[in-house]
Amino acid sequence: MLVIMSVRLSSGDGARIRRASVHWRSMRAAATPASRGSDINGGSLTDARTSPLRVEYADISLRGGREENQDRVATAVAEHAALLLVIDGMGGHAEGERAAQVAQQVILEAFWHTPQPLFDPLGFLHLTLGRAHDEVVKLGLKLPLEHRPRATCAVCLVQKGAAYWAHIGDSRVYHLRHGNVVSRTRDHSHVELLLREGLITAEEAQTHPMRNFVECCLGGDPIMPDMTISRRRALRPGDVLLVCTDGLWSGVRDDAIASAVSSSDLTLRDALTGLAARAVAANGAGSDNTSVAALRWLGD
Repeated sequence: MLVIMSVRLSSGDGARIRRASVHWRSMRAAATPASRGSDINGGSLTDARTSPLRVEYADISLRGGREENQDRVATAVAEHAALLLVIDGMGGHAEGERAAQVAQQVILEAFWHTPQPLFDPLGFLHLTLGRAHDEVVKLGLKLPLEHRPRATCAVCLVQKGAAYWAHIGDSRVYHLRHGNVVSRTRDHSHVELLLREGLITAEEAQTHPMRNFVECCLGGDPIMPDMTISRRRALRPGDVLLVCTDGLWSGVRDDAIASAVSSSDLTLRDALTGLAARAVAANGAGSDNTSVAALRWLGD
């Protein structure tokens, strides 16, 4: 993935992912009764049927056709709040994996050290992503700007029957209901702009020569990147929140994502496993890392 620097201002592999996830779960074992399993293709998988928050959640990360997995994925579930997170270390830049790891650590530490339910969820997202950006910037201060570590990210916070989310780059958040896409984030990319303006079709976007370019990201330039933060979104029982890297949505259409996680015949774990494998297969031998986390709201 390559980046186009934005001047706008506004408010490893699978084993390493498994170790990071286990570490965070051990800190709040009572609040995150997750069981872990192994998946295919050098990735990691998390599944938990329920939690005190009355949610079902799961996450998965596949290496795909790459030599290493520069994605990071996490589900953090406490008694009064939950957080979904994906970070995509940008493979066209130095130390993309390290950028993703540092950003994940900053965001998870902030979640666990903030009293819950959070008093100001949107403020938390803005400040925490800003801090993650600053820490990733520090990794590359001695490097030329074009070679500095970078990452895209998407994060979703759920508490008190509502969801709040933010993203930078082309990692996405989906709000899904009854097999339909209620909402999805808009990528910070030139191709997304062309698509929204009706200048290209969704099919053309999949093969556009600039499809791997993003306009903003964590890291690189010290200037704070653009980030999009949602308003409060009320949840209904059965709603699904899903965050993913571009490895997923580049290989599976939005309607197929919505249909899979809404199937009454599949757990979220099974749905995500199938979606990730499908995306890797669709993207061919050189497929990108593919990571996705999802949470089903079961009601108050």
